[in-house]
Amino acid sequence: MSATTNHSNNLHFSKRNHRFNFICLWLLIFLVEFVKGGLLVTLLPLYMGHLLGLPAFTIGLAFALQYVGDNALRSPAGWLAERLGFRVTMTLGMILVLLAVWIMATVQHTGWLITACAIMGIGSAPLWPCVMSKITDLSSDNGHYGTPMSIIEIASLGGAGLGPVIVNWLSSRDSYDFIFHVLLVGMVVVIAVALCLPGKKRKPSFPDVTDSPSKQQELSGLQSQASETDQVTTPEESGKHVGKIHYYIKLIRSLHIHPLLYPALFLQSFALGILTPIITLYVVSELGLTPAYFNALLIGGGAVTVLGLIPAGKFIDRLGSRLFLRTGFLLAAMALIGLASTRMLFWIWIFVLGAGFSYAMILPAWNALLAHLVPAEEKAAVWGLFLTLQGSGLVIGPLVSGKLWDAISPQAPFFVSAMAMVCLFVIHWVMVRHRPDLK
Repeated sequence: MSATTNHSNNLHFSKRNHRFNFICLWLLIFLVEFVKGGLLVTLLPLYMGHLLGLPAFTIGLAFALQYVGDNALRSPAGWLAERLGFRVTMTLGMILVLLAVWIMATVQHTGWLITACAIMGIGSAPLWPCVMSKITDLSSDNGHYGTPMSIIEIASLGGAGLGPVIVNWLSSRDSYDFIFHVLLVGMVVVIAVALCLPGKKRKPSFPDVTDSPSKQQELSGLQSQASETDQVTTPEESGKHVGKIHYYIKLIRSLHIHPLLYPALFLQSFALGILTPIITLYVVSELGLTPAYFNALLIGGGAVTVLGLIPAGKFIDRLGSRLFLRTGFLLAAMALIGLASTRMLFWIWIFVLGAGFSYAMILPAWNALLAHLVPAEEKAAVWGLFLTLQGSGLVIGPLVSGKLWDAISPQAPFFVSAMAMVCLFVIHWVMVRHRPDLK
């Protein structure tokens, strides 16, 4: 009776601990996206362009360094999180972001502002690998990733959307100094939340294991592999880098995923990144709509996405991600082609709402699919690799977008984005044939 009670108490404590960790992850995503959204979308363009009079090239360079640092270092940040623990890695990263915001608030020199943007990118690199890895860990017991991924996407979209709105409202009422102080306070809260995350996992004590012989042999093999990895990563060993690369090559091969997943990771964000720089210009100059009307379209499409995320996540947990990804990719492609082919307001609204609904299906289903492919070990490192490849589309997409607009037509980026969605549909179909167990 006592053993049963203790087991029940342990389960209750574990569930409560998981819930607390999930709330911390949600707050981290929301607050960091709020700060970065307010800075990159609203405050820095006004601050660097209007107040300091910096050229557009300088602003673009600063932003590019932020995006490159954030995306390129996600895999190393995930690897570091596996060694130092989520708490230390996230706290160090958020301290760097706090330092970047402080530099922006106190120094008006061009070089320092560019450096601050680069530091912010480096500091925010651990955010998504750590969060996605921890969510995968928390949801691994039941294998239901759709709902938690939906809730995290709400935090991301909510923070990225509210940040620019709140900062824009404050900029019309208060000085830049006050806004920077608000963002600094926000980052202090982020660091406090990061300190609540779990620390480094304790390694299991292999000699004390009393499980079956097959389990002991498996743990012995893991211990041997870990000791070999530690041996090649010792600073005194000349071949440490070769050994580390060899270890991760074996890790990637052990994923048993179709090679087409890697271009799919790129295309998933490329389809969005190619529209980011031109969507406002297209709506205003080609469709003749006012910026206020464009904001209404964004709010409408964004509301459909946010409201549809949690229901979509629950259905994904019950039915699997296959149906939602295929439907979402095709619906997004049709919506993008429609937006590039009509000027009627009624159909514009239909296609915008359709695009929002498609992303409500794609975002949680795609993350749930990746969560099923991530191995039990090195979750943060593999998530970092996935997110680095996925984030590269947001870097390349805007570069391609301008060329298509100038060389072909303003509608060309929409058609290319739609083609990317069709390619994702085909790739997913091929992957499922290769791995029928992927629901």
